[in-house]
Amino acid sequence: MTSSPLQSRTLSRREIVAWRNAVFVMFALSGLSIATWVARLPAIRDALGLTTGNVGVLIFGMSAGSIIGLLLSAWILGRIGPRRGMAASIVLVAIGLIVVGLGAGVFVSAPVVFVGLAIFGYGNGSVDVMMNVEGAAVEKELGKTVLPLMHALFSAGTVLGAGIGAAASALKISVTAHAVGMAVVIAVAAIIAVRFVPIRPDLHAIPDAEQPPLRERLREKVAVFADPRLIFIGLIMLGMAFAEGSANDWLPIAVVDGHDQSNTTGAIVFGVFVGAMTVGRVAGGPLIDRFDRVSVLRISAATGIVGLALFIFSPIFPLAIVGAVLWGLGCSLGFPVGMSAAADDPRHAAARVSAVAMIGYCAFLVGPPLIGIVGDHVGILNALLIVFVLMIVAGLSSGAARERSEAARSGG
Repeated sequence: MTSSPLQSRTLSRREIVAWRNAVFVMFALSGLSIATWVARLPAIRDALGLTTGNVGVLIFGMSAGSIIGLLLSAWILGRIGPRRGMAASIVLVAIGLIVVGLGAGVFVSAPVVFVGLAIFGYGNGSVDVMMNVEGAAVEKELGKTVLPLMHALFSAGTVLGAGIGAAASALKISVTAHAVGMAVVIAVAAIIAVRFVPIRPDLHAIPDAEQPPLRERLREKVAVFADPRLIFIGLIMLGMAFAEGSANDWLPIAVVDGHDQSNTTGAIVFGVFVGAMTVGRVAGGPLIDRFDRVSVLRISAATGIVGLALFIFSPIFPLAIVGAVLWGLGCSLGFPVGMSAAADDPRHAAARVSAVAMIGYCAFLVGPPLIGIVGDHVGILNALLIVFVLMIVAGLSSGAARERSEAARSGG
């Protein structure tokens, strides 16, 4: 196959940095969008008169949309490229936010909010894969690790979104006005940012003639699960993603219902949690370089377990806030480190990363309704004990994340 002039052109340092910054922006916008929804979740729940279980069903719509976006993202990326693919996905995120805002404040309809969350989830699931693929491509061009910092930008976006949400709640700004305003900002910023993503067909597009037969591709995807190490990496992803996702879905409501605080306080504590996650992700790379993946993951899991215990059982609210901080620090590195560990085998990196990503996303799909249903019967704080158990499982499975060369030396 001959390369086109565009495919063979070498990017300048300035273009690569602009590309990196554009991906930084996409990560931040995704985090900003999620925090916009989560910070106003207690107000949406109150406006619609929903039970905890009903909220779980609503969030299931977002999770299901995310899974569909995840599954279709590679196909979309190969067909229209990262620039248009990421722009279209974030615009769908913005449209979903608008529909959620209208459903909560104008139509006062749970089905409308469900549809909005499905659109919102699809857009975020799709852009999640695309921006991680772009981040990996940028790393190769720069010759240094930047993905952990990109994930930190996602967390920084959630901090900003939580702060804006808390302010909107304190100022009595309606959910509709808040959601629509943030949707416009997110869509415009994304459309501007993607202009700096280079059009590089050689990085993504695979001609149909070069695609392996469908049966062969499916066989490769299934075969990776025969590796016990990958299963344990998947358990790390499952536990850590469940811990992160449950906070994204339920922490504000747990503060309001479980600790008898206001909606505004719920948004503020969510901001504290994602702030801790941001710190953990910024510090994570140097810590892993200084020590190793396994040690850092085990300490992270222990930190998260202690934090969850404090948040669930603390008799005084300030101690629960400390628990939220430790919870955020504890689950900050599980997802990115799990992805890195899965990609250790360069021959099957794509299939292995896809497999563990699906395991991780199962947490986002199953977790919200499960915690909601259980919370209806035993209370939201007691329902979070499910997360507590899965964090223990993740900690016990951390040995599977050992670097490939180190594992080979030890016979693993």
